Amino acid sequence: MKKLFIVALVVVGMTSFAQERKARPERAKMEQMTPEQRNQLHLKKMTLELELNASQQKEMSKVIAEQTNKREARMADWKANKDSAKKQGTADERFAKKSQMLDDQIVMKERMKKILSADQYKKWDDMKGKNHHRMNQRMAHHNGRKAAKMGDKK
Repeated sequence: MKKLFIVALVVVGMTSFAQERKARPERAKMEQMTPEQRNQLHLKKMTLELELNASQQKEMSKVIAEQTNKREARMADWKANKDSAKKQGTADERFAKKSQMLDDQIVMKERMKKILSADQYKKWDDMKGKNHHRMNQRMAHHNGRKAAKMGDKK
């Protein structure tokens, strides 16, 4: 009986490792696009969701391009510093980064209020909240999987 239980345990363990991870095709496609193409798609999606007029599209195009440039600069900085010995940085560095991020969000909200009508702004804020919620769920799921893997290694 013990041998049967051990064999069943080994089979279950091997099949769980044998399952291949599904690649995210959307992400792979997005990485193949140029930043300009991603910006255009983002603008078109916002135009459909918020019913932007031509002048609003022009302004939003500038905003999206600026956001993309800032995001790429942050990613390049993160990649350059991720291998350094002090991954988290000092408390002052973390505070400065968080403070800068919040300042950028405040500026973005003010710009959006100037570009969009009141109804469009409300829709945009709701969309942003839903996207933020989805991102938090994905991160929690990802962190849960990481914790499970770390528990397996111990």
